[in-house]
Amino acid sequence: MVAAADRGIGAAAGELLGLARSIHAEPELAFAETRSVAKILAPLRERGFEIRTPVADLDTAFTATYGSGELVVGICAEYDALPEIGHACGHNLIAASAVGAALGLAEVADACGITVTVFGTPAEESGGGKVLMLERGVFDGVGMAMMVHPGPVDIAGAYSLALADWSILFHGREAHASAAPEQGRNAADAMTVAQVALGLLRQHLHPGQQLHGIVKTGGVAPNIVPGRAELLYYLRAVDSASLDDLMRRASACFEAGALATGCTHEIRTLAPTYTELTPDPALLSAYREQIVGLGRVPLAQELEAARPLGSTDMGNVTNVIPGIHPVIGIEAGGAVTHQPEFAAACVGESADRAVKDGATAMARTAIQIAGDQFHRDRLLERSLRQRQEDIR
Repeated sequence: MVAAADRGIGAAAGELLGLARSIHAEPELAFAETRSVAKILAPLRERGFEIRTPVADLDTAFTATYGSGELVVGICAEYDALPEIGHACGHNLIAASAVGAALGLAEVADACGITVTVFGTPAEESGGGKVLMLERGVFDGVGMAMMVHPGPVDIAGAYSLALADWSILFHGREAHASAAPEQGRNAADAMTVAQVALGLLRQHLHPGQQLHGIVKTGGVAPNIVPGRAELLYYLRAVDSASLDDLMRRASACFEAGALATGCTHEIRTLAPTYTELTPDPALLSAYREQIVGLGRVPLAQELEAARPLGSTDMGNVTNVIPGIHPVIGIEAGGAVTHQPEFAAACVGESADRAVKDGATAMARTAIQIAGDQFHRDRLLERSLRQRQEDIR
C-alpha cells in the first residue's frame, strides 16, 4: 500500500509542483482565494474526488472526498497569502502537499478502509477559517487530521501559541489643537498611554506570553485633536489559560489609557481565538518515523517546545480531532517565515522537494495508523463519541 501511494504521488509530481508555483505566482488574501481554490480542485476533480464548495458559508472553503472507508483521514490545505509579501508563510506548498497526499491515499483508500478528505481552509493568516468550519460541523466524523507547514528546519512535533486578535478603538472629542485644545479629548494620547502601560507590563509577563501590535489610525491632521484612534494587537500565550490571563491584564492597560485621557474605549475581537497545537502522540510518532525514512533530520524532540511557530487555527482542530501540524524544512538562506526572502524560497528545488516529501510522509503516516488495529479502533471510537456528543 505504501508503494502504491508513493507511485500515485510520483505520477502527479509534475502537476503538484506546477500547482505550488501557480498559487505562489498569484497570491490571494483571506476569504478571497478564488483562483487558488480553482487550481487546487482541478486535479482532485479529475481523479474522481467528490467536491463540495462552498462549505460553512465560506465562499473559498471546500471539501474533496474519495473512498468509503469507516476511518476518515482529513488533510488540511491552506492557500491564503500575506498582505504585500505574498506567500511568505509558504501556503502554496501546504496546498500542493495536501493534494499530493490525497492523491496518494486515493490509490489505497479501499485497501486501507479509509475515506480521505481534503479540507480547503481559507484565511489562516487572519480570519480563522478552520475555526469557523469546526463550529459549523464541517469536520464532524473525521478520525484524524494533518497538514505540513514549510519552515527553515524540519520540526516533527511542532507547537504553537494560543492567539487573540484584537482591535482597540479609543473615542475622544475633536477640537482645534491650537485655538481650543481644552475642548478636546485626545484619543491618540489614550493610545499612547495604553502602549506605555503595555511596554511596562512586558517585564512581568509569564513565559510564553507575547504582545505585539500596530497603530491603524491615530488622527487626521496635526491641528485637530484626534477624536478616534485604533490599535491592532495580537496577544499570544502558551495555552488558552495563560492567554485568558494575558487578555485580562492587557485589557487593564487599554482601560488605563482611556481613563487617563478622559476618553472611552472598546475592544473588538477581529477573528476567532486560536488555541495551541496539541499533537496526537501516535500520529506524531508515525510521522517522525516516515520523515526520517525520507532522509530528513527533524529538530531534536527536546527542543521542539522551545520553538513555537507563532499561532495557527490548526491548533483548534488538534484540540478536537487527533492531529498533527509538522514543519517541513526548506532551504531559505537564513530567512524565516513572514519575510520576503522566505516567500522567494517557497519556489525552487528545495520547495519542490518539500511538497513531495510532505505529501509522501502524510500519506505513509495515514497508512501506518489505519493499519494499526489499536490506533484505528481508538480513532474510530473517538470520532463516534464526538458525533454522539454533537447530536446531544
